[in-house]
Amino acid sequence: MHRLTANRLLAGLMTLFAATLLTAPAHAQPQIVTSIKPLELIVKAVAGDEARVTTLIPDNASPHTYQLRPSERRLLAQADAIFWIGPDMETFLARLLANQELQAKVHTLGKAPENWRQEAAKQDGHGHGHSQGHSHGHGHSHGHGHNHGHNHGHGHSHGHGHSHGHDHHHDEDPHIWLDPMLALRMAGDIKQVLAQLPGADAAQLERNLATFEADLRAAEAEIQAQLEPVRGMDLFTYHEAFTLFADHYTLKIVGSLTPSPERTPGARHIADIQNRLRAASNPCLLSEPQFNEQWWRTVSEGVPVQTSMWDPLAVDIESNSQGYVAFQRALAAQVLGCVAQ
Repeated sequence: MHRLTANRLLAGLMTLFAATLLTAPAHAQPQIVTSIKPLELIVKAVAGDEARVTTLIPDNASPHTYQLRPSERRLLAQADAIFWIGPDMETFLARLLANQELQAKVHTLGKAPENWRQEAAKQDGHGHGHSQGHSHGHGHSHGHGHNHGHNHGHGHSHGHGHSHGHDHHHDEDPHIWLDPMLALRMAGDIKQVLAQLPGADAAQLERNLATFEADLRAAEAEIQAQLEPVRGMDLFTYHEAFTLFADHYTLKIVGSLTPSPERTPGARHIADIQNRLRAASNPCLLSEPQFNEQWWRTVSEGVPVQTSMWDPLAVDIESNSQGYVAFQRALAAQVLGCVAQ
């Protein structure tokens, strides 16, 4: 009796084990690591909500000054793919990601925005301002030999020639995720990388990318109209991070408290910003949750200005496939906070 029961139990376990093998996925979900949350949002848009994506920099920390913890170093070693903007942005990662053991899975998404646009203009046959030609054949290497020949073929032009009046050349601004069309370019690059990972469903990735593009373009058109009341305002920012969003949506940035958060602004720079504030037309200060607001209180003392908080790192945005589009809408709402006052 006991032997019969044991045999039946063994047979049941073998059946269960065989069924588990048959139903188990051929490959475990790849582990993807991003440096900042906006990149996580773009990855989710391409890979889907089930993707395993971890962001290194926690909420309310700055990529300019963050210091990596030992657990995060281990996470990089275990990752299947690592996405970052580049050494001009996440300076704390530059030396570590240059390590030979990591290089094959590190994917640098940053490229000078003006160079991207010039390449797009050449392919579209246009030579003007903000042409967004959406060709992904932009020649930077991810170290694994596949070609980024993906082409969306859209000519999206914003031929605005205004000046923002700050010291920061556009092709030096590493905050490229703030421009929705540059984010779309990064999404195409990310799709190419993910398609090379074991178990990837290339067709599904392509469908996800197409959905992301459609949703993003629809939101971008709405935001263009929503921001019309802000276009007559002089905007000031904590540091030079808002250039590409402002440039895309034809907003005017008159000055920034500091060119870079790593540097304390000097007396001459602060005096210059105070003079610009006094001369500004309907000025609004855009502060950031990652930095000390006391600077603004000192600089703007005695000057009638409006203030609003904007978050370039998407701290309050839910991480899912719709997150980046929600992020763009949130940025627009934050700028509109200047008008609401």
